[in-house]
Parts: sequence; structure tokens; C-alpha cells
Amino acid sequence: MSEVNLNTFAPTSLRPQSSTRETPVLPISARVIVVGAGAFGGWSALYLQRQGYRVTLVDAWGPGNSRSSSGDETRVIRSTYGDNETYFDLNVRALQLWKEHEMAFGHKVFYNSGVIWFCYNESTPLVDDSIPFARKHSHEYEYLSQSDLTRRYPLINTKDLHHAYLDPYGGYLKARESAIEVQTAFVKAGGRYIQQHAKPGSIGTSLDKVILENGDELVGDLYLFACGPWLGTMFPEVLGTVITCTKQEVYYLGTPRHASQNYDGLPVWVDVDGKDFYYGIPGNANRGFKIGVDIRGPAFNPTSGERMPDHETLQKARDFISRRFPGLKNAPLLESRVCPYENSPNGNFIFDLHPGAGNVMFLGGGSGHGFKHGPALGELVAQTLHGDRKIPDLFRLADN
Repeated sequence: MSEVNLNTFAPTSLRPQSSTRETPVLPISARVIVVGAGAFGGWSALYLQRQGYRVTLVDAWGPGNSRSSSGDETRVIRSTYGDNETYFDLNVRALQLWKEHEMAFGHKVFYNSGVIWFCYNESTPLVDDSIPFARKHSHEYEYLSQSDLTRRYPLINTKDLHHAYLDPYGGYLKARESAIEVQTAFVKAGGRYIQQHAKPGSIGTSLDKVILENGDELVGDLYLFACGPWLGTMFPEVLGTVITCTKQEVYYLGTPRHASQNYDGLPVWVDVDGKDFYYGIPGNANRGFKIGVDIRGPAFNPTSGERMPDHETLQKARDFISRRFPGLKNAPLLESRVCPYENSPNGNFIFDLHPGAGNVMFLGGGSGHGFKHGPALGELVAQTLHGDRKIPDLFRLADN
């Protein structure tokens, strides 16, 4: 098994052994059951429905619910992934699709605030290795020296930084609202949506059905399980040690009233200290100055786990904020949330067939950075099942 990533800023770019599993090509009008209406499942269901398949989407608590990894108000959208070009390309496509769908939704879900990367050393591979990809796509970053950074963003303490890079094409997305919009668009396109807990039936060389909480059964030609942090427990024999869930805390701090617009106007930021892996979303849909803890937290049960902040984790985040944004030293905590990360071992997504059942596919491993890629992944799923694309090796489960 690959070495476990402590954070998800840059999943490994090393390809696993290519899978020998043949991805099925489905005839149009085939029945597809999608379990999970989050960023991965919702977008997949929408694109599959548009492709002409007969799609049923199932979710236990509804799109954007508070237990899910696609809940909360906002998520970062950025292309920077070190030397991992697969994700850079995927995000460029996702960004295009987000803009197109924003117009269709009829309200704003993408905020182009930019993303600034705080770099401590002259060489920062996490950012530097993405620069060729940015140039390739004409999404070039802006280099900011320490003095440039101080002059442009006086609210930021830059004394321990060597420089920063500003990605002017990124920003943040409305997460919970977007998940609801996608499910609504799916139903308008003719899809069937059911809010019920679902579990797989009997699995041999194929899956016979999906069983709902009320006892109803759904039978399809293909089953796509994109159920976020529940995926590992739903298929413990295959994914029990591959997909794990951790408790990741997010805090919303109150900005001073005399400078609230100044703080809200800052870009999304990522601190590349190689240790704590903090990131933040100023403005954040008027919820407060958001700071997230990306380093992997303790194991967490997304169904029954309580969403209470850990005192020590919160205090460390406060200490960091006091140092990086001195004006927020005594900022009150307005809210806290828990984002259950659905981690793969190396931070890469998983999109592949069940090793034994030829009509079951997995889509997961969002690992805290998956939300932004939702529309591009949904498009990939539909095109793959239609026979127009192949699954990237990076997303495959290695053969045992």
C-alpha cells in the first residue's frame, strides 16, 4: 500500500499497477443506480441522465446534508497540485463546467477571489511544479515577493514567508447550495431521486439489487456507489482498509467591524509550511473568516459522530491565525463544523470496478479535495460508461 498522505494539497502522481478489469460499456437506456448525492454521485447522476441512461439517485439524508463531505457552506477551487498534472487538467475542465452550470442554476456559486499560496522557502515544489501546467493552460500564477505581499495585503503577517504565489483563476464554491442545485437539475432532466438509506444486496459475480431502508428493492444494469465517507464500511471486504473517514475541523471567526470588508476581500489562502496544512476562505458567504485544518484528524463515524470541536485543535488554529492574521488574534469563534474526509491512502480519487462484481463501480476517495472536481468527474463517468473515455490509471484500484 502507498505511503499515507498527511494532507491532500498534492496527492501522489505515481501510477498504480494498471488494472485488468474491463470497464463495461452500457447501451443507451440502461438502468443505472447511483448511491450518494454528494459532489461525486450527484454530478455523475446528472451526466448519466443527460447521456440517455435511466438513472435513479439515492441518498440517505439528501444533497448537501450536514453529515456529508459535500455539506458546509463553501469549498476551495484551485488547480495547484504539485507535479500531478491529472488533477490540474481535471480542475481546469471543472472550472469551465462550474461557470457554465452557474448560468444554468441562475445564481452565483463560483467566487473568483483567487488563491494565494504562502511559501516559506525559495523552492516550494507543491506550487513550483504546477507552474508549467499553469502556463500550458494560460492560467499563469503571479509571483509576489515578501515586500509585494506586505504592500498588497497589509492584514497578513509576512515576516516568516519567502514569497507567495497568487492563482488568479481560483477561489471558492458554494458547496451545500451547489449540491442541491445539481440534484434539482437531475430531477428536471428526468432522473428519479429517492431519499432513503441504501445498502447492496447479494454480491457474487454481479450485484443483484440495492435494498432501501423501507424494504423496497432497486434493480439496475449497473450500480455506482459514490457514498463518500460511508463507502469503506459499505464494502468492507474490498474498501475497508482503502477508504477511511477522519474528523476534519473547520472554524469561522468573526472579523472586526471596522475592517470586515478588508478581510472579506482577501483571496482564499493556503499555508505551505509542510506541517499543519492550514487553509482558509475569507468572505465565505458571510459566515465569517473560515480556517480549515487539512492534516488528517482522528478516525470518525460520519453517521453517529458528534460535530464538537476539539479544544487542542482549535487552540492550535487560533495560535496560527494570531500569527498570520494579527488583527484576528482575539476574534470570536462564530461557528465550527466538521468535514468528514473520505480518505484514500495516497489522496487520489478511486474510480473503478468492484474486483469481483462486474456491474458495480466505486467513485470515491475525495480526501478533502474532491468537491471542486465534481462536474468534471461526472462527465468522466458518463463518457466512460458510454465507451468514449478510459479511466485514468491514477484512479484505479490496484489488482490484488
